[in-house]
Amino acid sequence: MTGAPPDPAHLLEAAALLVPEDVATENDVTVNDVWEYLAHDEWEVALVVLEELGGDTGTLPPDFWESLATAAEQLHLERSTAWCRWRRYEAHHGIIRADLVLVPADEGRRRTPFSGAGVLRPLWDIGRRTGAGEPDLCVAALWAEFTPSVEPGGRATIRLAPLSPPKWRHLRPGQVITMHEDRTVAGTAVVLDSQSRADSRCP
Repeated sequence: MTGAPPDPAHLLEAAALLVPEDVATENDVTVNDVWEYLAHDEWEVALVVLEELGGDTGTLPPDFWESLATAAEQLHLERSTAWCRWRRYEAHHGIIRADLVLVPADEGRRRTPFSGAGVLRPLWDIGRRTGAGEPDLCVAALWAEFTPSVEPGGRATIRLAPLSPPKWRHLRPGQVITMHEDRTVAGTAVVLDSQSRADSRCP
């Protein structure tokens, strides 16, 4: 018989143990502050600080983000749960960030905004070609930074989670890729950052 799953406090403690003491947020908050929040049962605050300490560099392991995702789920924080699961994926496979501009509503298929929280999984032309010379479109989920949704004609900094990460390893900053929801172009993105993981595998 299995025991009860760890509670948020234990999960957050496990994540905190993986953060180096010299890591700090822009406001000079460190993991020592996290321990203070946990001591006072301020779990949501501790979670937010740990997310910030995770940064954008992808240096913390997947177990860190797994603990945070499970804690956020138990605290019923849907967006934090989705974000931490996204970061767990990046810890396994790498980080791709880009500057995306969608085509206006009167020029493309999309007429309504879409969620920026990793729900949309469009196709992307990343320069690959089939044996017949046609574009070999690849699937990647999309997370929009700093905005809950993206409207037609809108612009956002995005992160991508490819279905088959090895196919994307050739991307370099400055490269232009296009987003597709059908055969037409739905948006154009300029790659800002592309960091692959050597042990990344196709699902």
